[in-house]
Formats: sequence, structure tokens, C-alpha cells
Amino acid sequence: MTLTAYPVEALLVVDVQTAFVTGPGAVPGADRLLDRTAALIAGARAGGALVVHVQNDGPPGADCEPHTPGWELHHRVEPGPAEVVIRKVRDDSFEGTSLNGLLTDAGVRSLAVCGMMSEMCVQATARTALGRGYRVVLPYDAHATHDIPAAPGIADAVPAATVSRVAAWALSREADTTTPASAVTFTSPPARSHPGPS
Repeated sequence: MTLTAYPVEALLVVDVQTAFVTGPGAVPGADRLLDRTAALIAGARAGGALVVHVQNDGPPGADCEPHTPGWELHHRVEPGPAEVVIRKVRDDSFEGTSLNGLLTDAGVRSLAVCGMMSEMCVQATARTALGRGYRVVLPYDAHATHDIPAAPGIADAVPAATVSRVAAWALSREADTTTPASAVTFTSPPARSHPGPS
């Protein structure tokens, strides 16, 4: 379904970290993903929307272990009240973080989600946002993941593009999952004058 007749008030950029978009660990189509996420960030800044960069803290030895090169955010952050970084340790960007409070304090009612991985952190974050009453846009060309390898005797390998499509499809009854990044528009969130989603 298409819901983007309205501009969204926040952009969540999930786990766009060096380990996942450069070198041997990069997701398929990483350059395309970076083009789309960069355009969304630029659009959100220009529209006055809240930009939240979500950064995953992996366990020791992981590609995204804190304070290692792979953990660094790929996109430049413009720190300020309209652009923040939130660190997480779970798939769901809301779990154990200040994300919901940040959004509700700004009066955000609608948001776009982009980044990776489609079937993990992106889907978990979008699903919780929907459950908390936010309107959600998941641009179909602005999230990505890896191929799922074959499991001998169980299943063939699943291409990354298929995994991303299935992850989005699981949200499609409630979220807009068919709009391209280029069609997403942004606006400033209203002053919080009434209770927002909880």
C-alpha cells in the first residue's frame, strides 16, 4: 500500500556502518544502498525532519565491535537537536534505547526507515514503530542484507534481494513498503503539544 501522500517527520538510518558497506563484508548492492540512504538523509535535513543514525554495538570480535573501524558510521553526522546518534545492542532500535522518547518528545507521528539488515534490525525496528502507533515508510530500495547461504538438505541459497523483499512484505499490511527513496518527502515534526504514540 502507498501512504506517502504525507511527508514523514523523521528518518531512522539503521546500522549503515563501515563493516556492512565496504570491503568483503559489504552487502550486495552496497553502492546503490549508500546512494539511496545519502539521498534520504539529504532530503530529511532539507525538510527539517529529525534524523536518527542508529549504530549497532556488536560483541567482542564482531565486525561492528565498538570503536573498531567496522563499527564507524558510514554517513557523516551533523550533530544537533535535529540529528542524533543512538547506539543499540539488539535488533530492535527501540529496545533498551532512548529512541521512542526522542521521537515522542519531538512530536513525530510518521517516519521512514532505511539501512540494514532488512530481515533483522530494519524489520524489527519498523515493526516496533508500527506497534507504537507511528506511520512507517520503508522505501523498497533503501534497505539491504546479505544472501542467505544454502542449508544442505534443507534449502537452497536465498539471494539478498529476495530476503529484503520478503522482510518488507511481512510489514506491508501496515507500512508503506512500495515507495522508492526518491519519492519520500520530509517535514519538520510538530512541537509536542499532545501525547504521541506510546
